[in-house]
Amino acid sequence: MTGSIPGFIDVIMNLNSPTLLEDNLIWQAKTAGKRIIFYGDDTWVKLFPKHFVEYDGTTSFFVSDYTEVDDNVTRHLDSVLKREDWDILILHYLGLDHIGHLTGPNSPLVGPKLYEMDNILKKIHTSLLSKEGESSLPNLLIVCGDHGMSETGSHGGSSEEEVHTPLLFISSAFEKRSGPLKQPELVQQTDLAATLAIGLGLPISRNSVGNIILSVIEGKTMREQLRFLHLNGFQLSRLLQENMPTYEKDPGFEHFKIAEKSHGNWIKLYLEGNNSEVLLNLGKKVLKQYLEALKILSSSLSKQVAQYDIYSMTVGTVIVLEVLLLLLLSMPKALSNRAEFEVPLSPPLFSLLFYLMCLMLCAVHVIVCTSAENLCYFCSISWLMAVGVMMLISALTCVILSAFGKMLENPKLPAKNPAVSNSSWSELDVLILAGTVGHAVSLGASSFIEEEHQTWYFLINTLCLALCQEICRHYFLVKECDLHLSTAVKQNFDDIEETTQCRNVDIPSCDSKLGKVTSSGQLLKGSEKWMGLASPWIILICCRLLRSLNQTGVQWAHRPDFGHWLTSSEHKAVLSLLAAISLVMIFILVQRRCSLVSKIAMALGLLGVYSYRAAIGNVVFPWQQDSKDISKGIIEARFVYVFVLGIIFTGTKDLLKSQVISADCKTKSIGLWEVYSGLVLLAALIFRPHNLPVLVFCLLIQMIMTRCIWKPLKFDAAQITIMHYWFGQAFFYFQGNSNSIASVDISAGFVGLNNYVEIPAIFLTGFATYAGPLLWAIHLLCYLSSEVSRNSAAIGHGCFCYALICSVPVTVYIILVTGLRYHLFIWSVFSPKLLYEGMHVFITAAVCMFFTAMDQNQSQKIHD
Repeated sequence: MTGSIPGFIDVIMNLNSPTLLEDNLIWQAKTAGKRIIFYGDDTWVKLFPKHFVEYDGTTSFFVSDYTEVDDNVTRHLDSVLKREDWDILILHYLGLDHIGHLTGPNSPLVGPKLYEMDNILKKIHTSLLSKEGESSLPNLLIVCGDHGMSETGSHGGSSEEEVHTPLLFISSAFEKRSGPLKQPELVQQTDLAATLAIGLGLPISRNSVGNIILSVIEGKTMREQLRFLHLNGFQLSRLLQENMPTYEKDPGFEHFKIAEKSHGNWIKLYLEGNNSEVLLNLGKKVLKQYLEALKILSSSLSKQVAQYDIYSMTVGTVIVLEVLLLLLLSMPKALSNRAEFEVPLSPPLFSLLFYLMCLMLCAVHVIVCTSAENLCYFCSISWLMAVGVMMLISALTCVILSAFGKMLENPKLPAKNPAVSNSSWSELDVLILAGTVGHAVSLGASSFIEEEHQTWYFLINTLCLALCQEICRHYFLVKECDLHLSTAVKQNFDDIEETTQCRNVDIPSCDSKLGKVTSSGQLLKGSEKWMGLASPWIILICCRLLRSLNQTGVQWAHRPDFGHWLTSSEHKAVLSLLAAISLVMIFILVQRRCSLVSKIAMALGLLGVYSYRAAIGNVVFPWQQDSKDISKGIIEARFVYVFVLGIIFTGTKDLLKSQVISADCKTKSIGLWEVYSGLVLLAALIFRPHNLPVLVFCLLIQMIMTRCIWKPLKFDAAQITIMHYWFGQAFFYFQGNSNSIASVDISAGFVGLNNYVEIPAIFLTGFATYAGPLLWAIHLLCYLSSEVSRNSAAIGHGCFCYALICSVPVTVYIILVTGLRYHLFIWSVFSPKLLYEGMHVFITAAVCMFFTAMDQNQSQKIHD
């Protein structure tokens, strides 16, 4: 309605739309005395709260409802079409959009809904034609869509299916066209506001960058057409003057002035009564000049939209960079045996440097905010908050300088294990470092962001091959001399332990590097040995199967995959069988560490999951004849929620008991596994049926890695943490996610909800999107908590490494995207990725807080 181009942040702001204060078509129509009636999406009511003489809004976020949202609009039609007390009628139907989000574009629900919409259009068109008389002006019916639909039923990306939508003008004022249909004309969405303003005799919105759609006015006389185009050009040139100091040198402005001069010559000939072919040819020439000028002016203005708040961006980048430097400088202590991560605040805060930096930054803030011509977000916040940010930057700088000074005073870094003098890096350590750095650097290329899933698939495949080498070395590359050497070193280590009385020494970690042979003779059994050798290859097979399930990314997302084949209506029986097998496998893999009560709850919950999917028509029971009785599955979903909350409550009770009543590691471990099981059940409920194998393979790979790789090879907590992070990122893409907004499954936020409730909907959508990384992060905590007897600092090491490994790519990406802010794909590629990274940081912070709360070693320090 404004004709302007939104900023990318409007993806978030639209979730709670405030009143639209910018000049727009609705405000212009109301000011001109037009009576407007609206029915449909209540976003319109929030944007234009006092503009409609009558309205009835329905919530647009409850995507599970695709019938009542449309019936609520249609029920007003019969009465309002008979009335004469309105000038503009706006109907925003939501059902088709909700079906797309819920079941995709190939759903059997799409056909009946399109037929319903066709009948509604027929009713409106027939009614408007019957009202038209010889003396009245012709009516205009416009059919359009605000967005398209991807292959998964979502939108927000840049594929043709999402950004190309029909725009249909129906009126008796247009000439009837005979013969075959021509190729539709391609116009911009911003062109609609300008065209409607001219058609309704209203001023074009001040910030509109759109052009009049020529085919709509081509039935008018040449004089009227040129007048309309001149109005459009005048509005665009005035907007250009307001946004560009050197507007006179702009090609579009120069073309407009030439066209305006030619237009003046045409008017002179017209007023002289010249009706010759010269007048007609000159008119066509002026028309072309105007169209060319409008096109260039619109393009220039569209580029001017990308005005960046550099000051606010710099402040945010500095804070993120300082946090990363602090993490890097704290690495030696954080990965030591005591897992200490202490930030010395007192000395820096009382230093002269801190106060000088605060004064300097406040002075810079005053200078920037008083001299800034454009609106700056950081300048618009309260002074108290701004000073707080300045103090934070100053404090972080002083702490970093203090930590760096201490490192220079004592350059010798403590080893992870004092018994091990050899601190050389293994091949696995080199791979982890190279993979982390390589992934961070790759974020500077748009193609690597679009196809980031390929990077993670490559990294985990390479990791599996590296683990295969480690397993072969562990089982086969054994010499007799190594046995005597490792026995001697082990004896020396025992002597060191007795003299230093180190409680937290990671003895098995020493064994993993120096004394593997002493334990291998006892642990190696035939079946375990061959299972260990086969485990990396089994994981590789699982990953390959998962890659064929969901085609993700941007370039090849349109290609058919196994998931699309399963979700087609003719393969519903196969999908039902696969979903049932997957749910059974989930129960087998999860129930191993659950209590009896939780096992029963898990079984009933998984049965409820299948019942929910059958109720909404995704799968069928063997005794079902057809899928006519499709419901929203509210009762079935809430039935599952009861068991999810019950299992999580049981686990939380054990966690509180271990933390408050008695410091029992076993009780805490059981509680964590219960919470993990509850989250698995929740994921099974909100995952689409064809994605249930992703959950099965996730649990299977975790079990194989635990039994056959991590425990036998005794990797340290840092290595295990990074492996969990890598697999979590890979499973984010195995789910079918990408760095496009279109891959977010909105329907997951409304499972079991009867209407739109903001907080549960946001939580469920976020959990469904990041289920892969979250489940791997919680599994990491469960595994490390069971390893506390081996190393009491394991959870502390895992928490620090998880925060660090997430901070590196985020910080690098923020710096890169700031430098690439004028890149051609900044809005379609880089900005959505930045939004995903921001959400990922938020989730990582929550995970690290949970880690810290479960760290028994940290709790003991606090009590001490």
